[in-house]
Amino acid sequence: MDSKLGKSWLLAGYVFLYLPILTLIVFSFNDSKMVTLWGGFTFKWYGVIAHDTEVVDGFILSMKIALLTATASVVLGMLAAFAMVRYKSFFGRTSFAAHINAPLVVPEVITGLSLLLFFVMCEKLFGMPERGIFTIWAGHTSIGMAYAAVVIQSRLLEMDKSLEEAAMDLGCKPFQVFYLVTLPLIVQSIMSAWLLTFTISLDDVVSTAFLSGPGSTTLPIVILSRARLGLNPTVNAIATITVAVVAVGVFAASLWMNNQERKRAAEQSAAYREGMLAVEA
Repeated sequence: MDSKLGKSWLLAGYVFLYLPILTLIVFSFNDSKMVTLWGGFTFKWYGVIAHDTEVVDGFILSMKIALLTATASVVLGMLAAFAMVRYKSFFGRTSFAAHINAPLVVPEVITGLSLLLFFVMCEKLFGMPERGIFTIWAGHTSIGMAYAAVVIQSRLLEMDKSLEEAAMDLGCKPFQVFYLVTLPLIVQSIMSAWLLTFTISLDDVVSTAFLSGPGSTTLPIVILSRARLGLNPTVNAIATITVAVVAVGVFAASLWMNNQERKRAAEQSAAYREGMLAVEA
């Protein structure tokens, strides 16, 4: 009984999460301009998007910012995670941890407004930066770094440190220990953090609305501005393409991570067998 109830709740949760997305995808092929009235199957809205320069430019800009944000967030988040896990006590550790975790709990509208005021002040004092792709990237990175740090930190906390100690005992230098031992063990968390921050940046609206400037309109802002004037199947087609791009990326990353996990498990088994044979000999 409990098993059936749990499965029912799980199914209800999946329906609640994914039925709206599925409905959006279906109606992106709707021949009618009315998004709630089915008028037949068609691909014409995707053809309209191909000739819509505002949408194409917004999509390209969003992808550029998301790629840059995910990469920078993972690098900075990994450094922050190592500092928090490997150094239990240093001057300002509490303040450092608070600043790292602040974007997770502070409303994004407050973060966006704060960054806007900061960049406006910098522009008045130094004449730069103007609001555009750089300010959007900086704002997204400040938020994404916190998520990346949490994901990577959780993996570092559960990692077996004796493996690194064994590598150092065998003569490896700190960089070699990181590259040969630590990095392979945390690569899945790094990839997970990259995908998470990529998605957060790709669909960010609040902070982008504060930090964007003329000629730097991302795809979510384009969709929001058009939704205010009334939805049409073009918006559904844009959202469908975005979902498809993200889904393909997540699927490919999952396959890669599973392949790496199997490869590492096979290498560990081979090393264990060789060790046992050496002991027996």
